[in-house]
Amino acid sequence: MIIGRLKGEVAAIGLDHVLIDVNGVGYVALAGTRLLARLQTGDAITAHIETRVTESSITLFAFATDEERAWFVRLQDVPGVAGKSALAILDGLSPADIMDAIALGDAGAFTRAKGIGKKLGERIVTELAGKAPPLGRFGKFEVAAVAGLASAQPASAATGARGEAVSALVNLGYSQSEAARAVAAAAKNGAEEVGALVKGALKELAR
Repeated sequence: MIIGRLKGEVAAIGLDHVLIDVNGVGYVALAGTRLLARLQTGDAITAHIETRVTESSITLFAFATDEERAWFVRLQDVPGVAGKSALAILDGLSPADIMDAIALGDAGAFTRAKGIGKKLGERIVTELAGKAPPLGRFGKFEVAAVAGLASAQPASAATGARGEAVSALVNLGYSQSEAARAVAAAAKNGAEEVGALVKGALKELAR
């Protein structure tokens, strides 16, 4: 059985996990410190879940957004990045930050995460450079409601716009890595909407 989402109430909070009560059934899910710090017992929560099944256990990982869950999965495509390391990265970097770091070759950004050294940061950039950002399970990101996390949706919208801008540039003939780097630069200059990102990226590519 694969669990993709849980809607219920926060029953208890631990150092690295949360207990979610769903109609009287308690589900224990590992979670990053950034999410846990913004939860309180009794909060209503709809969390995106990544389920990991092995021969000896079933482990649930909880996220405020489907985009964070998708990046959690993508980061583990990199040799040396396991579940806890991926959670640590997402504690220190938002999906937008991750996209920018990969596009701009900024391996040092990943070393801000607990347990991520210089070599692993460089490997993450090398392995993921030129790849399209991850998508939701069904081709788009779902929105979840986590108490106290009203800012989660704008972040997804921002990175969604970046993905669309990168796709538009790729359709114009630019490589994935060229497009991602140019869009990241345009975003750092303040562009947010798809049209502004594409326009700013084209200026970067023309230099």
